[in-house]
Amino acid sequence: MTEYGRGPGSEPWHPEDPLYGDQGWGGRQADHGQSQYGDQQQSYPQDPYAQQHQNHQQHQSQNHQQYPQQQSYDQHQQYDPQQPHQQQYQHQHQYGAQQQDPYGQQPPAQPQYDGGWDSGQQAAVPYGAEPQDPYAQQQPGYGESHDYYGTPEAYPPPKPPGRREAPEQQQKPSTDWDPDEPQEETHPFFTGADEPAAREPRDDDAPDDDSSRSSRRDRGGSERRGGKGKKKSRNGCACLVVSLVLVGGLGGVSYVGYTYWKKQFGAPADFAGSGTAEQVEVEIPEGSYGYDIANILRKKGVIKSSDAFVAAQNDNPKGKSLQAGVYLLNKEMSAASAIERMLDPKSQNAFVIPEGTRNVKVYAEIDKRLELEKGTTEKIAKTKAESLGLPDWADDNPDVKDPLEGFLYPAAYPVAKGSKPEDALKRMVARANKEYENIDFEATAKKFNLDGPWQVLTVASLVQAEGLTHDDFRKMAEVVYNRLEPDNTITNRKLEFDSAFNYLNNQSKIKIGSKEIRSNPDPYNTYYHAGLPPGPIGNPGMDAIKASLNPTGKGWMFFISLDGKKTEFTKTVEEHEKLNEKWKEQQGLG
Repeated sequence: MTEYGRGPGSEPWHPEDPLYGDQGWGGRQADHGQSQYGDQQQSYPQDPYAQQHQNHQQHQSQNHQQYPQQQSYDQHQQYDPQQPHQQQYQHQHQYGAQQQDPYGQQPPAQPQYDGGWDSGQQAAVPYGAEPQDPYAQQQPGYGESHDYYGTPEAYPPPKPPGRREAPEQQQKPSTDWDPDEPQEETHPFFTGADEPAAREPRDDDAPDDDSSRSSRRDRGGSERRGGKGKKKSRNGCACLVVSLVLVGGLGGVSYVGYTYWKKQFGAPADFAGSGTAEQVEVEIPEGSYGYDIANILRKKGVIKSSDAFVAAQNDNPKGKSLQAGVYLLNKEMSAASAIERMLDPKSQNAFVIPEGTRNVKVYAEIDKRLELEKGTTEKIAKTKAESLGLPDWADDNPDVKDPLEGFLYPAAYPVAKGSKPEDALKRMVARANKEYENIDFEATAKKFNLDGPWQVLTVASLVQAEGLTHDDFRKMAEVVYNRLEPDNTITNRKLEFDSAFNYLNNQSKIKIGSKEIRSNPDPYNTYYHAGLPPGPIGNPGMDAIKASLNPTGKGWMFFISLDGKKTEFTKTVEEHEKLNEKWKEQQGLG
């Protein structure tokens, strides 16, 4: 609420208040009833309060003795439409205050109302009381006015309400304050208030004499400007540090966000093209799929990322058909090119053991593959055979030339350069054990009166060496079992297989002289000894093994191949002699 609308209860008047009695700017505006253009007094007809006050005094002098406690009804009910509402409120409040309390109690005193800054009115007084003039000792009369600010010792002229200052500020005027100049920051972060030891000595610490005050007034502006320069320098450094921190944090967050987005939604890193001219041998072990293969290729430098390889494998219809083995690939190939190369059999650099291959040939190939001295692998096979994982049923007969024969299972193996020979041999024996687990060797041995799985495996090796086709394998197995029968009087339980004699001599001859073959007493010579040789003569494949488990039952006793491509089987000696004569004619042995 402004001063113009303030109700009862304003600040008390004080004679020493320099703002008291302010009737206009500069203290030169005339009071009520005083002309601005002369000293002649005139009353304001527009001021209803002045008229009411005069009537009130006359009425008081005439009727005070007769009606001491009665109000003037006419004046109390007087209403002037031009009179301000505030003045009417004061008038009614003043007259209403004189009513007697029927119980004899005096009503509480009502606060006096100050006319405010511009009202130009004097405060209302209760009815029947003499108006108190706080300046009665100073004013000679109502119509006279003194200039309270005309002397050097007087207070300065009052300012408008919006420009008033506190008493402390009035008492300490600033000689160099500029209202238009922006205020300086006072926060310790910007002003450096946390460094009290660095405060420069101030001029006001020195004695306050006229010369020092004059000096401060003379150089006040320059010193103040110098101080601002230092503060601005501190402010600039602080802002620079904050800016660098914000920029660094924003850059770090942006980098992390970009890396995450690229990893989650961007295309995986990949090389382009079919790679460089440098080749590398990569071994893919069994049971490797997807990311397993990709990680091996990435470590070898073939591809750039595992994600790119897996994505290309999923896009290729044959990508899931990648096999374990050794591949010869180029470095820095695209994922799609690497998959295409691995699907091509020509890229495989695996160590392949064909069906029926003898161990001596396998050993030689491993030495060649690992660039070892000839005979190295064969020597390891003989000295470390027991540590390579052979099954319990493997025969330890001293006549067995090689205990690993028949256990280097025909398949493709990863034999990478730099690996050890025993690692390759262990892998091959493990593969044979895995395949043989599904073969019921014991049942077959009992069925055909053999001495266990070892002899069944030996039969399979003979079938593999003598047979040419799948159809030959079952017939050849029947020939073996028929010649091993105790009642065989045709061959007297002798097998008479050239393949066993060739194994003995580590050769592969077709033409063998009768004298040579009949006179060699080696246990593997089936022309000399009855029954099976001491052990397998090669590494049979699964087809030959299964044929040995399920031979034909046609009574085949003899076989011969005339052209080396087709095998002829006969049941009697006469049929076999006819074919044998024919074969001699073809060979020029007649």
